[in-house]
Amino acid sequence: MLNFKYKNIIKIFFLFIFFIFVFSGCNTLNSLQLKLGIKNNNFEYIKQGKVEKIVIQNTRDPGFRFIVTDQNSIKRLYDILSSAKEAKQKSFLEPDYIFEMYEGHNKIHKFKYVAGLDKKDGGNLYNNNKVYIVSKRIDNDIIKNFWNIRKPKDFEKVYYNSIVEVIEKYQEKYGKDKIIGLNINDDISIAKFILSYDLEEFKNRLSSKFNGNVELVSKNYNANKYDIIMTVKTEGYKSRLYKGIVTFRNRKDQTETKYYIYNKYDNGRWEIDIYTSKDRPKDF
Repeated sequence: MLNFKYKNIIKIFFLFIFFIFVFSGCNTLNSLQLKLGIKNNNFEYIKQGKVEKIVIQNTRDPGFRFIVTDQNSIKRLYDILSSAKEAKQKSFLEPDYIFEMYEGHNKIHKFKYVAGLDKKDGGNLYNNNKVYIVSKRIDNDIIKNFWNIRKPKDFEKVYYNSIVEVIEKYQEKYGKDKIIGLNINDDISIAKFILSYDLEEFKNRLSSKFNGNVELVSKNYNANKYDIIMTVKTEGYKSRLYKGIVTFRNRKDQTETKYYIYNKYDNGRWEIDIYTSKDRPKDF
């Protein structure tokens, strides 16, 4: 009997809430969402149809830039941004994209965006005034829908694993005591596929595996910190083939050592093969 009364009380409560929303309109619901931090009203200019276009620029590849003018896509972006939670600090990761939202011809709302969510709850969308934690839907619903080129199959596995195996091969011959600065900043053909979140994972992996003797360098790095500068250049990346050239430059004697990555996808898996200059495949 008590259970029956309890259930009736619950039903009456929810009916009461429902009628409040019905008779007071959406404003009450919006106010409640704002108070609870479920929603923000900082992007209402998008909802009002004032944004004519959104330009999304990749920070690593100047040529990878696309313009969104479709109003349905812009509305989807509003839905994502209006549900973003404000944060006290921005992500420590480098931004992957820059968003420019054009309100008319003269006003531009500019934000930097880090793909994926920060483990330390740093905001992944920010400008000089505001910082937000934005859902990964922005990657799947907005950015990926406008790529004119698809990310290669198993990119993270093929690219980063190949680099690790090349380092191991180099150290087997030249020793593990040299400090290596790994520069992939100039590997332009795959720059658009590199994300800061993945780089951070890779950086930690290098530090752990090579006892701190291999470091992923930033764009404006100091070469004097390293004994060896290692560079990677992708020569081709198809659905079943990856080719790349890795160069180790010894700063002390100015000598260079090159390795050739030639990976094939066969029988449902990638085979990673590393060659020296003497035994490299003919089609390099």
